[in-house]
Amino acid sequence: MKKIYLITIFLCLIGITKAQQPTLFLVGDSTMADKVNPNENPEHGWGQILPTLLTNKITIQNHATNGRSSKSFRTEGRWDKVHNQLKKGDYVIIQFGHNDQKIEDSIRYTNPATQYRSNLERYVKETREKGAIPILMTSIVRRNFNEKGVLIDTHNLYPIVVRMVAKDLDVPFVDLQQATEEIVLTYGPEKSKKLYLHFEPKEVNYYPDGKHDDTHLSKLGATLTAEKALKALEKLNIGFEKFVKK
Repeated sequence: MKKIYLITIFLCLIGITKAQQPTLFLVGDSTMADKVNPNENPEHGWGQILPTLLTNKITIQNHATNGRSSKSFRTEGRWDKVHNQLKKGDYVIIQFGHNDQKIEDSIRYTNPATQYRSNLERYVKETREKGAIPILMTSIVRRNFNEKGVLIDTHNLYPIVVRMVAKDLDVPFVDLQQATEEIVLTYGPEKSKKLYLHFEPKEVNYYPDGKHDDTHLSKLGATLTAEKALKALEKLNIGFEKFVKK
């Protein structure tokens, strides 16, 4: 009986500790999201890699979802699920842009200079109201080389707006566009295919007909992106460095 009592006390203490420790919430699109069947699926979101790089002193909730924009993530109620849980000392990484630029989709599209900016400001404001720490990130680059081997940007004004909001509202900021651009350029036009989803028919079972996708990341691309993101987070002096495995 005494043993059962001690075990119960121990489990309660673990539960209290878990409730008190900070949570890292990930809010964004497919490039950050967890993917189904990770042992078979070559596609990985960079947020999917974070549990292997962070200590157990911080809880991770990855709410990033395929196809979502700064607009649809909120209208679908996904932000409410995050906002309702936020407490002082939590962190919220906010990364949109890929789907906000889909101009033929009224559910997802946002004008970068108006609605997109307003959405980012609102995420920041509501995060801070809960005592949590917002972190803005730009979108990862697409692998988009021209015939001369020049990497061409595809996001136009959206990353610029993120930088402006971060500066104007004094928000911790990670330029993941620049970081992933450095990775892609290091690999070059051909080898950078390894960072994304490039497979010939029957090369992998998950894509029997092949796959040529320059937006979504392979496990290698996701891992390198996650490592870059964490190195940048460590330099922000917001207390996050103590959660990164050394």
